[in-house]
Amino acid sequence: MHPLTIRSVTTRAVEVPLRRPLATKIGTFTTTPFLLIDLHTEEGVTGRSYLFGYRPNGARLLATVLEEIEVMVKGRPCTPATLYDDLVRGLNLYGPQGIAFQAISGFDMAAWDACARAAGLPLAAFLGGTPGPVRAYNSNGLGLMAPDAVAAQAVELLDGGFRAMKIRFGRDHVDGDVAAFEAVREAIPDDCLLMSDFNQGLSRREALRRLPVLDDLGLVWFEEPVAYADLDGCRELRETVATPIQIGENFYGPTDLQAAVDADAADFVMPDAQRIGGVTGWMRAAAIAHEADLPISTHLFPEVSSHLMRVTPGAHWLEYVEWASPFLAEPLVVRDGHAQVTTAPGTGIEWNEDAVRSLAA
Repeated sequence: MHPLTIRSVTTRAVEVPLRRPLATKIGTFTTTPFLLIDLHTEEGVTGRSYLFGYRPNGARLLATVLEEIEVMVKGRPCTPATLYDDLVRGLNLYGPQGIAFQAISGFDMAAWDACARAAGLPLAAFLGGTPGPVRAYNSNGLGLMAPDAVAAQAVELLDGGFRAMKIRFGRDHVDGDVAAFEAVREAIPDDCLLMSDFNQGLSRREALRRLPVLDDLGLVWFEEPVAYADLDGCRELRETVATPIQIGENFYGPTDLQAAVDADAADFVMPDAQRIGGVTGWMRAAAIAHEADLPISTHLFPEVSSHLMRVTPGAHWLEYVEWASPFLAEPLVVRDGHAQVTTAPGTGIEWNEDAVRSLAA
């Protein structure tokens, strides 16, 4: 197969209402802005991806950087790993983290999608794996709500055969977190696992006080109890509690994961495709995690991340959210608690154009 040649990169912003608004320690989210990316090639193949805007103007900021990326890649062969390295060097003056790197990640995902499509293969197969099921947990709710409300939502999240879900912690008092946990635990089957996420909501001192109180609840992990860059704090918590410490959604590139490994900061890691460097960054980060014998899970982007998990040694859990489904022509299918990676070429991302128009931001 001859390399594709990049013709253009276009973007569109949409604003998606969340079916289940999510209250976390860092804020309450009722809608989510997205940036949709189309990488067009001279050969007629289009690669697609999307990014989270997070804040109202986030998608516009990302789009501005992608305009610069288009200038840098137009007319070049669509060779994702080479372009990734060139873009990281070329945009280095904007800073090695933040909006510029996220835009590179979005471009990278679209480039890999285009190459897999041109080969007529699902991304998982193009990367050397196979299609198939990926174990997932439901992350579509269980925010900082009253115990009865969070328990009722937990029952809803069993749809799709899920046997694992994530509850958000970080209420004003630890007793509130315990009450929410107990309500959920009583509402769902005994074999349903629970992860927890503090969304960086605790100081190190408060985490050292609070996590031991929660340590005997049987949780799969404590996720981001303290600020993501506090690797020393994460290591201290690892040494204090038995429940595994999970971090990684805020790693910017594989070097951040390596720094966490060097600091002995986590039991598990969960890179985010938008921050780790798209497909290229994920594959490099996954190799580091494998070498360190760290189980690796995903953060968001289940449509792409499910393919990556099919080729990742030490693959642990896929985080499933449905937030992109309203603008996708064929949303990701979950059966028996497993995301289904099909034989569709690329990542399987296709836009529902009517929905895109109605959600345009």
